[in-house]
Order: sequence, then structure tokens, then C-alpha cells
Amino acid sequence: MKLDSTGCTDPGLIRAYNQDSYYIDPTGRFFIVADGMGGHAGGEEASRIATAEIRLYLEKNWQSSESSSKLLEQALSTANQAIVQDQQNHPERSDMGTTAVVVVIRPSESPVCGHVGDSRLYRLRESQLQQITEDHTWIAKAMKMGDINADEARVHPYRHVLSSCLGREDLNQIDIQLLNLEHGDRLLLCSDGLTEELIDEQILAHINDVPSLEQAAQSLVEAANEQGGHDNITVVLVSVET
Repeated sequence: MKLDSTGCTDPGLIRAYNQDSYYIDPTGRFFIVADGMGGHAGGEEASRIATAEIRLYLEKNWQSSESSSKLLEQALSTANQAIVQDQQNHPERSDMGTTAVVVVIRPSESPVCGHVGDSRLYRLRESQLQQITEDHTWIAKAMKMGDINADEARVHPYRHVLSSCLGREDLNQIDIQLLNLEHGDRLLLCSDGLTEELIDEQILAHINDVPSLEQAAQSLVEAANEQGGHDNITVVLVSVET
């Protein structure tokens, strides 16, 4: 499978610092986006630890006989443990945590996605944008139960309340799922700094039929800032060429 990819991150227009982190494996094996929380130093450190630990685990165990799903689950669990350990070593960062969304593509298996929190994975196929991940938030559960609708969710005061994130001893939700990829598909990994500002139809408009991934990524960031840029914005775009 031949892939093209790009990524960019921006602090937005309100915050003076950036708590997001991302990583693109140079050979296209895996892609990571993390969105930290817990104050300036805490959020930056949490997302940095998560990205570094996930990367290290995947690199060290890439040739393992474990399935991609198990490999990714263990990588996320290892990142969680590393953040918890850092909290214990640095009590001033005891409330830090981070979301994470990761795509792993190994040649002998179906691609997989894993996530914790509300950073998302989308797939664009034939001009149709589909959200692949389901947010680990109070608001997502309320919508699933039919208690509120999408319009209410976008302005609800509890929309940022996470039901799961990395950096918790009682981490209870790591979602892993297989991905179906076809020639021409595009994947978007992003932090909620993008999805808080742009609805899915707007996201689609900025990445559909744009030949250059770099232009599409920059266009998304600029559009989120034009809508207010209230949070850090991170996007990773992956194109399936063959």
C-alpha cells in the first residue's frame, strides 16, 4: 500500500501555547495525534509522553507476532502507564492527561485505528466523509441515548468533558477497530481544536478534490482559525495512492 501524508499543528488564536502533538512515521507505518490537558506544562508533557511512548512501543515491537490490534492496544496502554508514572514523579502535573488517535498499517494485516478521548479519525471516500471514531465524552453518550441532538451538543457546557483519556490509573476505554482502506481514500486524524470550529460538511469542503495534502491541511487550520481558533489545532492527512 503506497501512502502520502502530511501534518501540521497550530496553537490557534486564543492560547499562547500548544498542548497538541503529532507524529508521522517516515515510512508510513503509523500516524499519531494527541491533545493534552492539565495546564500549560502538564498538557504539553502528557501529549509529548503519549506520542513518544506510542512511537517507541510500535517501533520496538513492529515485527512482533502479535496482531496489529493487540500491538496498538498495548502501545496505548504503555503510554497511559508512562503518563501515570510521570504524574507520580511530578505531583505538580498530577491532573494532566491526553487524548490520542493512532492508525497502524502493517503490510500483512488490515489497518487498525485506536483511540482514547475525543481526537478523531475520519475517512474520505468518493466525496463522502465518515467519522470512524466515536468520541469518549459525556456529550457523545448523551447523543447516543437521544438525550440531546447535534445542534445542542455543539454549544453544551459539558461538551469538553471526557469519559476516557490517557493518564488515568483506572483507564477503562481503549477503542480498537479494523479499517477498510481503498485506493483514493483519505484519512484525517485531528484534535478537537478542528472539530470544535468546523462541522463535518466544512471539513469535507476543505479536503475534497484538493490535489495537495499540504494545501488541504493548511486550509483546514486556516478555516478553524477563521472560525475563532479557540483551541490548538492539529491535523494529519493520509492519502492511499495504491
